Amino acid sequence: MQSLNLRSGRFIGANKPTYIVAELNTSHFGNLDVACKMIDAAKESGADCVKFQSWSESSLYSESFYQENPMAKRFMTKFSLNDQELKYLRDYTKQRNVDFASTPYSIEEAKYLVEQCQVPFIKIASMDLNYLPFLEDIAHLDVPIFLSTGMGELREIRNALETITACGNSRVVVMHCVSLYPTPDNLLNLNNILGLKNEFKDVMIGYSDHSLGSLASLAAVAMGCAVIEKHVTLDSKKIGFDNQMAMEFPEFQSMIQGIRRLEQMLGTYERELSEAEVKKSLEMRRSVVAKKDIEQGEVITIDKLDFKRPGNGIPLDQLSSVLGKTAKRNLPKDFMLAWTDLS
Repeated sequence: MQSLNLRSGRFIGANKPTYIVAELNTSHFGNLDVACKMIDAAKESGADCVKFQSWSESSLYSESFYQENPMAKRFMTKFSLNDQELKYLRDYTKQRNVDFASTPYSIEEAKYLVEQCQVPFIKIASMDLNYLPFLEDIAHLDVPIFLSTGMGELREIRNALETITACGNSRVVVMHCVSLYPTPDNLLNLNNILGLKNEFKDVMIGYSDHSLGSLASLAAVAMGCAVIEKHVTLDSKKIGFDNQMAMEFPEFQSMIQGIRRLEQMLGTYERELSEAEVKKSLEMRRSVVAKKDIEQGEVITIDKLDFKRPGNGIPLDQLSSVLGKTAKRNLPKDFMLAWTDLS
């Protein structure tokens, strides 16, 4: 896996810890004090980044939709964050030494995030996977892109990647995602993470997790995902957009601790023995010993040998070099042979 340098100075990917994004979505309910509390909780939980949504009532839905659904416009207006609020939250996250990011739904919103908020990356929502002109505009901003793939067929993911890279931007993380909130276990399709890694060998893979609990995210890390995004909330009992499926922070912290422990367990692709295991082999493996009394001058044959612990004598993989040699002195039964005993 290659590495990717985010605009915050963090490297993700090869031999780096999993980059963990706390997706706050609208669980702040448009309240800056609540948003700041969520940033604090995300930092204390061990998240690397907090992510918001940069939409307004005019960048997502048409006016004709709002005419038929007037309550929707009220919610969209209440829960959205304007430029000044986003900048305020960005400054707050900087004080807390955690990355700030957001998902834009218009090129104007994206430019503001890049130019005024200095976001480390731009997250493309699953709904815009096939919005190729938008992807071109984002690609030309020349920032890393996290590309969510929910609702997308493989050809659409391929088209989106080709569109972005054709604009000269190859800094893309493809995020496996299922756009159901929450996603039932039987539809998570986590093996597609391996499928994406095989299909796009030069592209980093991440996982945007909409399932309940932490198991899917842990599995995704074990499969090699460089980025994990998880919806979080201060209180999942409150009614709101996706808030009921979001993870509360104590569980989120436990998930991150599990991921960090899992990273230690995973180790490297190479077969490596630790010093502790090498030392243990000297205790637990077998060495060459005399099966019966062997007199000085006797030729060593297989029937005169046994093999017992500890393993700090002549190892078994050198047995062929022992056979045919002559005992330089009397060797009593059950005596561990050494090279100095043979000629």
